[in-house]
Amino acid sequence: MINSTQVTFFTLSAYVDTGIFKYFYFLIVLAVYIATLSANVLIIVVICITRSLHEPMYLFLLSLFANELTGLFPFLLVQILSDVHTVSYSICLLQVFCLYSYGGIELLTLAIMSYDRYLAICYPLQYNTRMTFNKIVTLTALIWIYPLFINAVITYGLTGSLQLWWQLLHKPDQHKILYTYMRILKVCFSGSKQTRQKAFSTCTPHLASLLNFSCGAFFEIVQGRFNMTGLPNLLRVVLSLYWLTCQPLISPLMYGLKLSKIRTVCKTLLFGRKM
Repeated sequence: MINSTQVTFFTLSAYVDTGIFKYFYFLIVLAVYIATLSANVLIIVVICITRSLHEPMYLFLLSLFANELTGLFPFLLVQILSDVHTVSYSICLLQVFCLYSYGGIELLTLAIMSYDRYLAICYPLQYNTRMTFNKIVTLTALIWIYPLFINAVITYGLTGSLQLWWQLLHKPDQHKILYTYMRILKVCFSGSKQTRQKAFSTCTPHLASLLNFSCGAFFEIVQGRFNMTGLPNLLRVVLSLYWLTCQPLISPLMYGLKLSKIRTVCKTLLFGRKM
């Protein structure tokens, strides 16, 4: 409803035409939610209880997986089943804050993880002196405080101007990530076979996670800037939910399957013996 120039609530039109399929959609999203919670919690527990994983790369992974648990799945599930698809202006702003804070924390975590891999591969002899405990604490605090502060200022100070915040925070970080991986690839191709294998084994999940996140963000930007009414409603809903649902589910699976240390401990916890 619009009272002169003041918006009081928004209608979530994507859920209006679901009809009898809403229970089917609910079960799909619920299954994804349960799988996401299980996968992320499992990896978090594995890293916390395994002393050999108390290294910078795995500690940054804790931030990544903790952030994956902050999605808006419960609200989404309620909206799918509900017959009333409206939210107040204040609740909508709160959702925007949570959603884009999740995106900012995710991208900044990936950026810092790329910096960590850059130091480990390009400066292996100086890694322990450069990636100190104090630096790890500082970077971890930066991961959580900076996006929350910037998003709060931009979202509420400019009444939810999302595109401006996205440009201010996300684009510079993406450039930094690409730059660090270009340097890593340069070292890989000029180094020994063992160096290349080690670099690719540790960087592959990072690159895959970054690519998946970027694809989801791209879908969000395209839908926000262009008229997508020509696409089927179901396809628009799927593309909109991709960023929120696929990244939290795929990230722990990629890291858990690719990183041998995590994979070994996960098998021990799940099956009760080393495999």
